[in-house]
Amino acid sequence: MIDQIVNYNKTFVEQRGYEKYLTDKYPNKKLAVLSCMDTRLTELLPAALGLKNGDAKIIKNAGGLVIAPFDSAMRSLIVAIYELGVEEIMVVAHSNCGACHMNYDHIYHQMIVRGVKEETIEIIRKCGVDLHHWLEGFKNTHESVRKTVGEIKTHPLIPKDIEVRGFIIDSTTGRLEEVV
Repeated sequence: MIDQIVNYNKTFVEQRGYEKYLTDKYPNKKLAVLSCMDTRLTELLPAALGLKNGDAKIIKNAGGLVIAPFDSAMRSLIVAIYELGVEEIMVVAHSNCGACHMNYDHIYHQMIVRGVKEETIEIIRKCGVDLHHWLEGFKNTHESVRKTVGEIKTHPLIPKDIEVRGFIIDSTTGRLEEVV
């Protein structure tokens, strides 16, 4: 599959397909969106929000979560604010999210089946990584959005004038529901 993508890319560049996407690094709408990496949202999310290339910084991870004060999602949001002029943040979870049912025990078992050694997992644990917390999902999407919004709003490096709001998007229709 990767070879097919690389070959497609050569044609894309040769035919100057990139020209309609030209923009700079600053988001036109001064907006950052933290959302899930779910494939159903690849095109649906920006279309449902009316976003075009260059309008917003879209940060994606499993579940659209901030799971720790200094994780990569928070880092990206902080860079977006201080380096790229972001003034508003939308946290957008979605219906029927796979992270809603993620289970550490299942993932652990899959790692062992795929050849990760128990000794490796123990070394990681001894280094202070709480794999259970890191790989566990959430049970309630509304509560997950509220928690992530709260983590962002109360983060010591996020300015108080940044607006942060949470939503759940229907992964079929694109309908937004605000979580308060």
